[in-house]
Amino acid sequence: MATLSRDAVAGRLAEAGYIADAELATAIAIMQLLQRPLLLEGEAGVGKTEVAKALAAVHGTELIRLQCYEGLDQSTALYEWNYQRQLLAIEAHKGSSDPDRIEDAVFSGRYLLERPLLAAIRRRTPPVLLIDEIDRADEEFEAFLLELLSDWQVSIPELGTIKAEAIPHVVLTSNGTRELSDALRRRCLYHYLDYPDAEREARIVMARIPRAGATLSLQIARMVEAIRKEDLRKVPGVAETLDWAAALVGLEVDNLHDRPETVHETLMCLLKTREDSARMARAVTDRLLGKVA
Repeated sequence: MATLSRDAVAGRLAEAGYIADAELATAIAIMQLLQRPLLLEGEAGVGKTEVAKALAAVHGTELIRLQCYEGLDQSTALYEWNYQRQLLAIEAHKGSSDPDRIEDAVFSGRYLLERPLLAAIRRRTPPVLLIDEIDRADEEFEAFLLELLSDWQVSIPELGTIKAEAIPHVVLTSNGTRELSDALRRRCLYHYLDYPDAEREARIVMARIPRAGATLSLQIARMVEAIRKEDLRKVPGVAETLDWAAALVGLEVDNLHDRPETVHETLMCLLKTREDSARMARAVTDRLLGKVA
């Protein structure tokens, strides 16, 4: 980004299809200024992953994503050796009088398979590195990340230390399923991302679903805002709002009040469990729709 002003950041993100509030735009501006990782925490579905996608679009660079899960280890995240090619190379040089030379050859970069973390620091043009749902990974893996996030380098026993060609733009996301370590938090800037208010969510709908007019988009956003306040097992996220908006537009709904039956029938786009579908009976839908201006 050429400028670090909050408004300029928000404008560039909007051009990429992401409608950020002032606090998030400020966090991203400071992230760019200090070249520090940004840790985004919040409920599932609030748009944390989309921040990284929008940043990649803004910078015109590659998005490299590491999806975390329980049991994720260093080799999966960093690198692996191409064992099949190594065995073929060893077989081809079988009988050579210089075994050390063969060993050096098969443990060279040409036999290395890059995984997301290594790929991110070897790019000459800084990519956006998304470390998604870091709270799902084990504490041991979280500790392994500290060297990368502190010194922008990783150690490979056969090759030595590999330093970053350029510092990537790093976004970490967490749904809060476990507490992250203080050491990781100290290395990152922090922002809590909440569900957008109705006005901002309406802008998101208009940006992503061009055929949804201002009136319908605001009605959709206000209806979703009301549904989120109900006692649901799975609160609908922004992605579900966009699915619902696309369905309503496809069914040629221009005003929610004109098609209450369609509104209720299409709530399947928002509700993801049997219990939540049962709670949202037609009477509940009508009650909430009555509050939507």
